[in-house]
Amino acid sequence: MRNLYWRTFAGLLGVVLLVGVAVMSGGRIALAQGEFKVKTPRERLAERSFPNVTLTTHEGKKVKFYDDLMKDKIVLINFMYVKCEGTCPGTTTNLVKVQKLLGDRVGKDIFMYSITLKPEEDTPEKLAAYAKAYKVGPGWQFLTGDPKDVELLRQKLGFIDRDPVRDANKSNHIGMLRWGNEPHTLWAGCPASLPPAKIVKEIGLVDWPTAEEAQKKRMGGGGDR
Repeated sequence: MRNLYWRTFAGLLGVVLLVGVAVMSGGRIALAQGEFKVKTPRERLAERSFPNVTLTTHEGKKVKFYDDLMKDKIVLINFMYVKCEGTCPGTTTNLVKVQKLLGDRVGKDIFMYSITLKPEEDTPEKLAAYAKAYKVGPGWQFLTGDPKDVELLRQKLGFIDRDPVRDANKSNHIGMLRWGNEPHTLWAGCPASLPPAKIVKEIGLVDWPTAEEAQKKRMGGGGDR
C-alpha cells in the first residue's frame, strides 16, 4: 500500500541528453569545443520546483523559500488557511501529534511548514494566534506572503488538480502532505489524515543523511544519528 502514497512531481528530475562524444567528470562535460558546467539534479529541481520567493513567518520574520526554508533540510509541507471549515483543523491536530512523535528533531534536522492558501486574509498575527491555539512547538512555521508567490508555490510543489474547476477550490489542496530530503532530492507525499505514527514512518523513507554527513561518516568523522 505504501506505493499508493508516493507522489512524484512531474518533471522534477530532467534528462540530460548527450550528443556526440562526451566525457562526464566532476559535474562537467568535456567536449572538443571546451567545457561547460552541467547542473546537478538537485540544482535543476531547485530551479524548477522551489521558487526562492520571500515569505513571512507567523513570528513576523522574512524568509526566502529555498535559501532559508528548504536548502539542506528534511521538510514536511502542507497548505492550510485559518478560517477553514474543512479538513484544516483535523490536519493541524494530526500534525501536532506528528511533531510530538518526532520530538526534538523538529527544528533541528526536520522542519515543518504550513503555508496559507489565503494570504490576503491570514496575516502573521492571525497565523501566530492559530499556532498558539493548537499549541504548535518550535520548528514548525506558518507562512504567508504575496498571493502571487503563494499561488506559484502551490503549483510548483504539486498541490494541484488537473480539473480547473476543482483546482480553483482551495479546499481541495489542504488534505495532502509533501515531505522530502532536499540534499538527496527524495520526495514523497501522503494523505494528511493518516495516523501520526504512519506519517512518521513514511518520513523515514527519505530520512537519509545529508551529503556532508555521509562524507563525514565515510571519513570516520561522524557517528550515528
